Amino acid sequence: MSSEKDSKMFFSIKEVADMFNVNETLLRYWEREFPQISPKKGGRGVRFYSKDDIEQIRTIYDLVKGRGLKLAAARELLKKNKEGTQQTLEVVKRLKEIREELVTMKKAVEGM
Repeated sequence: MSSEKDSKMFFSIKEVADMFNVNETLLRYWEREFPQISPKKGGRGVRFYSKDDIEQIRTIYDLVKGRGLKLAAARELLKKNKEGTQQTLEVVKRLKEIREELVTMKKAVEGM
């Protein structure tokens, strides 16, 4: 998330869908399938996702889209090992960031 989004407390369903490049219908479906996702609802059922909700979605996205798990398997994994699953996701995210930094450094060195 950008620094502008870091200061924000709640996000609309459209903003969250754009973050993960998924449609809003999928987020609503995951909300029914995974009790860990519980956005606040305003008037007329408008959803407001907190940063915690977004982290839950990030974990579910990684399990379902990244690792290819079925929803039932992802749900079971989250239930049994929630903390370990999130730690693994954080490690993978950090490794991707490090890889990007290394690729940038390599390009800079090759350009000398």
